[in-house]
Amino acid sequence: MNDDILYKPEEIAEKLKITKGTVYEMIKRGDLEAHRIGRHIRISGKQFEHYLLKARGSENIYEAEIIRKEDETLARIGSVDISVNTDQEGHVKVSIRPEDIILSTGTFISSARNVLKGTVKNVIDEGTSARVVIDIGIPIMALITKKSLKEMGIVLGSELFAIFKTMAVKVYK
Repeated sequence: MNDDILYKPEEIAEKLKITKGTVYEMIKRGDLEAHRIGRHIRISGKQFEHYLLKARGSENIYEAEIIRKEDETLARIGSVDISVNTDQEGHVKVSIRPEDIILSTGTFISSARNVLKGTVKNVIDEGTSARVVIDIGIPIMALITKKSLKEMGIVLGSELFAIFKTMAVKVYK
């Protein structure tokens, strides 16, 4: 989605197949972030994408501060640093889709910059899949198959690595 695009509430209503009044209510409730430009309301491409992620149930959404360390850009969430690819600065929101997170019992050489060790705090059975919540200093949720859950012997208290690429981390203002 183009970050530079600013949508009118009417355009968002058309995209979501809802009324313009419903879009204004979503903004008022805080469900959809928007910019006020004079007397006009505009929704950026990133704000709309962030709303869609929340609506689809992307549980891994965090408030972060962008920091630069040597040749790396990081999103600091509490005491946890996550490698990100952004030119934004300051206070941001970051999200990682649960299906973009690989769980592993050990480390391995890969292109993924984010390799974070944690402890399983919850396993949510969803039929053919499972949502695994790991405490890596912050709670992060991964979506895996039930077959992977069983083969890896994942239970409460298991120590695992949450692994995901820098490019899987979405950064928003």
